Amino acid sequence: MPRGRTSIDIQRIGAYVTIAVALVITLFPVYWIAANSFKYDIDIFSIPPQWLPSNPTLKHYHAAFIERPFLIYALNSLIIAASTTLVSVVFGSMAGYALARFQYPGRWRYQISFWILSTRMMPPIVTIIPLYIAFNYLGMLNTKPAVIIAYTAFNLPFATWMMKSYFQDLPVELEEAAMVDGDTRWGAFLHVALPLARPGLAATAIFCLIISWNEFLLALVLTLTERSQTLPIGIAGRVTQYSTYWGEISAAGFTACIPIMIFAFIVQKHLVRGISFGAVKG
Repeated sequence: MPRGRTSIDIQRIGAYVTIAVALVITLFPVYWIAANSFKYDIDIFSIPPQWLPSNPTLKHYHAAFIERPFLIYALNSLIIAASTTLVSVVFGSMAGYALARFQYPGRWRYQISFWILSTRMMPPIVTIIPLYIAFNYLGMLNTKPAVIIAYTAFNLPFATWMMKSYFQDLPVELEEAAMVDGDTRWGAFLHVALPLARPGLAATAIFCLIISWNEFLLALVLTLTERSQTLPIGIAGRVTQYSTYWGEISAAGFTACIPIMIFAFIVQKHLVRGISFGAVKG
């Protein structure tokens, strides 16, 4: 066998092994949570550990979603995350397009871009007290719109920068041709630029959805009851001063993974291209 062919085969085997190791490291926590959600409490802490549930049970799912309001928490999370993602992607797309296409005097384009990005440099915890005071003054504490506004404020800069980079990679000649044919700037954005940026929209949407779905700190402070509390708050509530309900936590945690995995599977074709299509530029 030629030496060059042997080298290629070794590189291919090494790549497969690396991918397999990465998959095991990535998927094992999800599998372990799923397995624990079907075990009895005594089996969760058994030594040696039970890699497969020997006597599967749905008691933890019943406790989480029937006896306790985890279904309400999940619905709140779905409404808040979906609304935040939609608003962030819509306004982020328009802002990113404006930064990528419009002319600004001097270095205003770069200064505006930096000002937008600088909000992501600030730790969210420093905004907790101002947000709490503001929403309390407006009578919006313990409401889903308050959480959506807070999440959007943190997701919008990220969405703007992501979409700005995608629009910069699109050939401007296509939009100019549309406007020469009688279309407006708004029409060129809707009919030409936005369809071409679908991979970027998918990548931005999945990142915004993951951030909103998993966010804990803002929801903890801005929500008080199950009427607006999200799934991460409900899961954390099963860690009490008397006991930690690992079975219910595992059941709710595994259920919380499912919507994100479904959405990622639906948009995976655009997501893979979107991640490599637009590199963040200044």
